[in-house]
Amino acid sequence: MTTTVWIILAGAVMTYLTRAGGHMVLSRFSRIHPRVEAGLNAVPAAVLTTLVAPAALQGGVPELTALAVGVLVGWFTGLMPMFFTAAAVLILLRNVMG
Repeated sequence: MTTTVWIILAGAVMTYLTRAGGHMVLSRFSRIHPRVEAGLNAVPAAVLTTLVAPAALQGGVPELTALAVGVLVGWFTGLMPMFFTAAAVLILLRNVMG
């Protein structure tokens, strides 16, 4: 197998172990402290911010337009339409604008 395949497999195994380990640790507690629960609930937003912020700060017109469209669509719909619409706008504008 190539190096790329091994890296993908290792990433998949480590992702699984991280998720399974977190589940096993949290399942040992009958009650989770509200601060821990609040911290865990903030993780998805923090991850999304780390993905979007660099593109928004360093991006050009396609990235900023896709971000604006994503915010607008996300305001009126759910997360999946927001992601798909913003991705479609970004792909379209990158292909059109070069």
